[in-house]
Amino acid sequence: MKKTAAYFVSLALLAGGYAAVSIQWLRTAPVNPETIERSVEVVDREGRLLRPFALSDGRWRLLADLSSIDQRFIEILLAYEDQRFRSHWGVDPLAMLRAVWQFASNGRVVSGGSTITMQVARLLEPRAERTISAKLYEMRRAISLEAQFSKDEILALYLTLAPYGGTLEGVRAASLSYFGKEPRKLSLGEAALLVALPQSPELRRPDRGINNAKAARERVLARMIAAGIVRDVELERALVETIPASRRSMPFFAPHAAETALAGNPGKKIHRLSIDRNIQERIEELAREKVTVMSTGLSTAILVIDNASGEILARVGSADFYDATRAGQVDMTRAMRSPGSTLKPFIYGIAFEDGVAHPDTLIEDRPTRFGSYAPKNFDLSFQGTVTLRRALQLSLNVPAVALLDAIGPQRLTTRITGAGARLELPQGEISGLAVGLGGIGIRLEDLALLYSSLARLGETHTLIARMDEAASSIRVRGRLMEPVASWYVAQALLGSPPPENAVGGRIAFKTGTSYGYRDAWSVGFDGKHTVAVWVGRPDGQPVPGLTGRQAAAPILYDTFARITSKPVPLPAAPEGAIIASTSRLPIPLQRFGRNDAAQDSLKIVFPPNGAELAMESDAAPVFIKTSGGAGPFTLLVDSVPVGSAGSEKTIAWQPNGPGFVRLTVMDVNGAGDSVVIRLQ
Repeated sequence: MKKTAAYFVSLALLAGGYAAVSIQWLRTAPVNPETIERSVEVVDREGRLLRPFALSDGRWRLLADLSSIDQRFIEILLAYEDQRFRSHWGVDPLAMLRAVWQFASNGRVVSGGSTITMQVARLLEPRAERTISAKLYEMRRAISLEAQFSKDEILALYLTLAPYGGTLEGVRAASLSYFGKEPRKLSLGEAALLVALPQSPELRRPDRGINNAKAARERVLARMIAAGIVRDVELERALVETIPASRRSMPFFAPHAAETALAGNPGKKIHRLSIDRNIQERIEELAREKVTVMSTGLSTAILVIDNASGEILARVGSADFYDATRAGQVDMTRAMRSPGSTLKPFIYGIAFEDGVAHPDTLIEDRPTRFGSYAPKNFDLSFQGTVTLRRALQLSLNVPAVALLDAIGPQRLTTRITGAGARLELPQGEISGLAVGLGGIGIRLEDLALLYSSLARLGETHTLIARMDEAASSIRVRGRLMEPVASWYVAQALLGSPPPENAVGGRIAFKTGTSYGYRDAWSVGFDGKHTVAVWVGRPDGQPVPGLTGRQAAAPILYDTFARITSKPVPLPAAPEGAIIASTSRLPIPLQRFGRNDAAQDSLKIVFPPNGAELAMESDAAPVFIKTSGGAGPFTLLVDSVPVGSAGSEKTIAWQPNGPGFVRLTVMDVNGAGDSVVIRLQ
């Protein structure tokens, strides 16, 4: 006992003089906080923790930010641990004298006299021995820290490094593990327990001994009552609070997106994604619910996109990251799969854009051969004469292939890849008519990009995954298609038959089923969000009976229900849109298809595609010359009919002014040709 008393007295007497002779050394021994190893954090758009990563040795050490920590907790911590923290210079001689007095009065060590700054010094440079020289070095480092950092910075270091039992370091790791929440608003009992733990973390950790934890909490509360910081009524509530008997798992949201972010920049400590944690949590829960009623091996992937910004608000790569039976660690939002019929809307859109068709144009859904290719509908039946709007809503194959044959498969794939989406053809294959029915590979996130472009009236941009790169990443790529054509497609999809027990006419969506029942898709949008859903086996095995309508569409509707109480209306009709029944359309637009008995194919001879024409005067017309086809002829400028002619092969057109325009001429049989020219 005498030896221990002498130890404290020596420290108290040496503290003041020791600081005076060490100032020069103190200022030349800086600490760089950036070198302190800590857990990598992946956070959402608002800074909420999605997933932390443990250090290589399994410890959890999360950066503490005083502005995000309950101020009552900080008040109790300072009152209990270091009352003069705000005024001392790293070492508190009064605290050391108090420790000597307590030792002399109680016959045992009650407190060691260490300040919070001294504890930070010890945590930064741990020493096994408990000698006077070690203590003096700790004091010297504490004064050095005071010379280098503000009080708040030192306190933040303590709350980042302090041990809380087991693999937990720092108040955030402890609060998340013991209470399942960030330390923003701790209860009084929770705050008292977290103040008590670092003094003896292994003995007091609640998951190993609730009684020790409870006793430590009560000692802190008793001290706070004596100091007048806590009222009696608060004490009564705090004493009956439940102490956690086990640790909780760390937050684990958007695991695929988190790992992708970490792999892309492994040296970064905090990754801020565009994901909204609230939406992500709800959609992950939905995915888990849905697969519980699915057959073994089936999984689902879901993306939620903000149409205006292109930001990814939720990315669910699988139903359960740790479910090996469903290959949960494979991110199916980025897997190449056959899209089934989900590319059909873009075939229709290009045809609308070219002016060769309108949503109310009639088309034949009958057995048809395109060379050696004879497409059939999913149910092996045919609908006869239908409008293109109805053909798209029912996902009929023959009309889609007929349109694709007219616009060209290569043009479809070029338009899609030009918008920023990736396509993958089978090895050795070229773009053919089968592309329109799923004979190509695409990723779920690329389908989301394309459909969100339809919601933006054809304008497309990069999808944003990270908020810390959003400012430099947002850039409009151009146009997937013209506004009028996009609006036509969106309005047609708005009338797609909804799943059972769902209300139609509120979400524009399309389903798809790949060959062999391997992939089920549903992609849709309202005026604010685009949602893309995939269902299938990650290993690509067929699942008999798996269809987009039955498996994916209900998840799409449920996703919208969980992110918004009411879908947002789509944009209004843009200028130039023709809203008319079939009989009121221009004759060439009333029926799609070429009369085989007609004359040679219609062709615009002048001006040629890509031509630049000089306008001689504002009043001078442009003469459009054609060959082939059967009159009467209709001229469309940017998909809008502007004039007609009988059987004449030359049509006079009066331009409004300089700029790029698309000229389309159609004959009485629906055959047409288009060119894009520039007037200057």
